[in-house]
Amino acid sequence: MNNRKPMLDVLQGREPAHIPVWLMRQAGRYLPEYRSLRATAGSFLTMALTPALATEITLQPLHRFDLDAAILFADILLVPMALGSNLEFREGEGPVLQTTTTNNIDNLKYDPEKVGSVFEAIRRVKAALPAPKTLIGFCGAPWTVACYMIDGNSKNNFAVAKSWVKEQPQLLQQLIEVLIDASENYLSSQIEAGAEVLQIFDSWAGLIAGDDFHSYVIAPTRELVSRIKRKYPHIPLIGFPREANESDYAAYIRETGVDAMSIDHGLDLQFAKRDLQIIKPLQGNLDPALLVQGGIAMTDQLNVIFSTFGKKHIANLGHGVVPQTPPDHVAQMVEHIHRFGI
Repeated sequence: MNNRKPMLDVLQGREPAHIPVWLMRQAGRYLPEYRSLRATAGSFLTMALTPALATEITLQPLHRFDLDAAILFADILLVPMALGSNLEFREGEGPVLQTTTTNNIDNLKYDPEKVGSVFEAIRRVKAALPAPKTLIGFCGAPWTVACYMIDGNSKNNFAVAKSWVKEQPQLLQQLIEVLIDASENYLSSQIEAGAEVLQIFDSWAGLIAGDDFHSYVIAPTRELVSRIKRKYPHIPLIGFPREANESDYAAYIRETGVDAMSIDHGLDLQFAKRDLQIIKPLQGNLDPALLVQGGIAMTDQLNVIFSTFGKKHIANLGHGVVPQTPPDHVAQMVEHIHRFGI
């Protein structure tokens, strides 16, 4: 049996046996087995912080689909929780985080014991994962996590965080530096536990642009990537500056030091091929709505993506799997991707 990992092949510049595929939010509410486990386990946080449950959920999609990677079942807001912020996941509301203010920012101290269960889950997943599959760890980027820490949730489109960019830049930079340190520790522990690839999710990168984008998206990511690369030069990192504009995407891939970049479904494919893929491998771009639709509309767009990028591409969505996605459509997608170009 060929134990080469197609995802690592792409990230290390080799042509894979087939185009690798994994999905952001591939473990989640669209799977009946996840919903069943959630009904008995209770809260999202309980599942994420219980190694046996997090392991089972991480592996659920791979039991059902021939995906090329498992991504740890966790959440980007576990880092602020480890820094001492109170975190809740409320039904129908999502994550609610204690807000960070001028008065409490100096009290933030990273405690690895608060997220020790995450590293235990990685060890368990790694032990259970078939040899050709890749294990992905992740964190939120400093800017995106700072947005949640400042506003507490996403209800107001992070109005307070955006105000800090102009009105309290020194305080924002202080928080960003705390998050760089904590994220470095968090990602390093994931690597030590068995993560083979890391993704940095900057889900709210598109809220800022130009000089602000350079200051709060590119610069912190570059520093975080540099620190990880100094300690673990063999570990590839994928960045995802979701909904950035074209010039900021181009600056991100040139300047941050990531080994590959995930792109959202709003980005023009010809721009991505001409200005981005020439620098580093790309990942993603399929609209999650097409995965919900399935059928010819989905496979036709996959053909367009792969005809544009070729086999040295990691198939994924432009954002996460949505809850109403039929699992049969995921199976159709994975089968179509693995057959492409063979």
